[in-house]
Amino acid sequence: MFDLNAKKGFICDMDGVIYHGNQILPGVPEFIDWLYREKKEFLFLTNNSGYTPKELQQKLARMGLDVSEDHFYTSALATAAFLKEQAPGCSVYAIGEAGLLNALYDAGITMNDVNPDYVVIGEGKAYSLDTLTKATNLVIKGAKLIGANSDLSGPIENGIAPACRALVAPIEMATGKQAYFCGKPNPLMMRTGLRLLKCHSAEAVMVGDRMDTDVISGLECGMSTILVLSGVSTKDTLDTYAYRPTMVLDGVGDIVREAEHQSKLG
Repeated sequence: MFDLNAKKGFICDMDGVIYHGNQILPGVPEFIDWLYREKKEFLFLTNNSGYTPKELQQKLARMGLDVSEDHFYTSALATAAFLKEQAPGCSVYAIGEAGLLNALYDAGITMNDVNPDYVVIGEGKAYSLDTLTKATNLVIKGAKLIGANSDLSGPIENGIAPACRALVAPIEMATGKQAYFCGKPNPLMMRTGLRLLKCHSAEAVMVGDRMDTDVISGLECGMSTILVLSGVSTKDTLDTYAYRPTMVLDGVGDIVREAEHQSKLG
């Protein structure tokens, strides 16, 4: 157990923590009010590469939540930052949505479907047998394979949707090449998150609904971790991993109740 009130910064996943699809989850408005009221630094760190920070800000606004654009960091931004650092001015063949494409453009990376340096895969409706075949053949010709994140699936309103790791797998299998994944639990993304928070890992908490991305990434960066059971994980999920979160709660609303309880205890 740890003192929630003593922590300065909170890094939160979004899908399965803040919302499912277009449904806000219980306790979220109270949690965001608490973050503001207690003057906590906070960042929404999502492996979903489809949205730009502006789109995420507007999505929350439609749900009645007022959070500014600078509170969002995505695996698409992490991917663009990685490529800009590794190979400034490189070209890519990308399969993904606006979030990924905009992040790549903003990092000075150009699109190229003839002889790109990299093939970059994110989630998106543009994914098809045709784009998959093109990506496969570009990798065979020498393009390096990059995945925006390593999530196998993500929660949606009526079940789950295949996510980036599942979409990259056919290319890996067809080419025999392994992708490099830039999103959580890659420590590069987590270190960027902490830098944006202006927070040391010991002063921060990672909140998420997945053991294999959220909890492990917080744990390996030296942060306290909270697993919420509002997304893909259940209590039974805990038994399949060799590591444990610091705290398990039903949802982010319980963070507020737990913090208030700790305050009363003194």
